[in-house]
Amino acid sequence: MVECLLAKQDVTGSSPVRRSILTQNRYTDPSPRLFGGAQDQIYFANLRRNNDMRIMEFLSEKAITADLKSTEKEDILKELVDLLVEAGEIDKKDKGKLIEQLMAREALGSTAIGQGVGIPHTKSGCVTKLVASFGLSQKGVDFDSLDGEKVYVFFLLVAPQDSAGPHLKALARISRLLKDKYFRETLKECKDEKTILKTIFQEDEKKL
Repeated sequence: MVECLLAKQDVTGSSPVRRSILTQNRYTDPSPRLFGGAQDQIYFANLRRNNDMRIMEFLSEKAITADLKSTEKEDILKELVDLLVEAGEIDKKDKGKLIEQLMAREALGSTAIGQGVGIPHTKSGCVTKLVASFGLSQKGVDFDSLDGEKVYVFFLLVAPQDSAGPHLKALARISRLLKDKYFRETLKECKDEKTILKTIFQEDEKKL
């Protein structure tokens, strides 16, 4: 079973959104039928209808690597955060705090959603806009995946504290694209950053 667990969010104008989302046998966007409140249902219905956010709107072109070296969860997160530091998306002094926040999120449940994909994410005061980095592990990493398989494809997403809507919208966009097996496999076969960027850009434009 492939299950995508999104962090607990407080959505302005709605009741608190429950932490567990998407207990489907495939990747999908958040479903309003999994939420009890009518306001939550309206929010997620609108999210799907207006899910036109592109990955390239928040993925830094300079925060991409085709060769993650680490084999442990925390070390992978450090590498992905380092990409954001090097790209100028977060301040180096905030690196330690951000890694702590990401690990705290992992303690709630693994963000490795199955089929070789991990989407570690958190909300943090370290950023003022939605940012993301991308990394490939050529050998795969044991990331406590929900299907027990190694993770090869990583999107790291960091959102400001008060951006529940954009945060969920970005997660929905990433999961929607990654439900495509061909796209996942094409990403896994990329050997350099230029090819990764081209692959993501083309898929982003194709599925609006």
